[in-house]
Amino acid sequence: MGTWNWTPIVALVLAPFLAFSASAGEADEANLEILVSTIQANKKAFVAVNLPLEDEEARDFWPIYDRYQSDLATVRDRFVRLIADYTANFGTMSDAKAREIVETYLGLERDRADLRQRYLKPFSEVLPGRKLARLYQIENKIDAVLRYRLARDIPVLEQSPSPPD
Repeated sequence: MGTWNWTPIVALVLAPFLAFSASAGEADEANLEILVSTIQANKKAFVAVNLPLEDEEARDFWPIYDRYQSDLATVRDRFVRLIADYTANFGTMSDAKAREIVETYLGLERDRADLRQRYLKPFSEVLPGRKLARLYQIENKIDAVLRYRLARDIPVLEQSPSPPD
């Protein structure tokens, strides 16, 4: 069983994402495009290091993976906008706005899970079962690291009475 090479994920994937999340309310469209490009390029490098593929597997896998990442970027962009919305409304969050943010978040989670399910068949057509499982493990580990940092850095709403809706 191989070990995980975490250096690329921490240095290349996580750092630019966290730099953006810390100032999401002030980011402009150019910064978002740079962020998305950086995450996509570095995530692909991390997957390539940790998912050794035969030449034929690689030829068939990478175009599918690129489409998957492109589709995933749509969900990720919506999530970044949700964080910006949460940050912008944090100090004056009404009950109605809090509900809206939770509903949007759950919809994004559902869309992300649906996307991962939709790509299971194309990935399984080009990867043997163990490599397929490893791919999803790599994706889950990257996601867990990002989510941990976001959970740590995004403040939780206080239980004090909210402003009227």
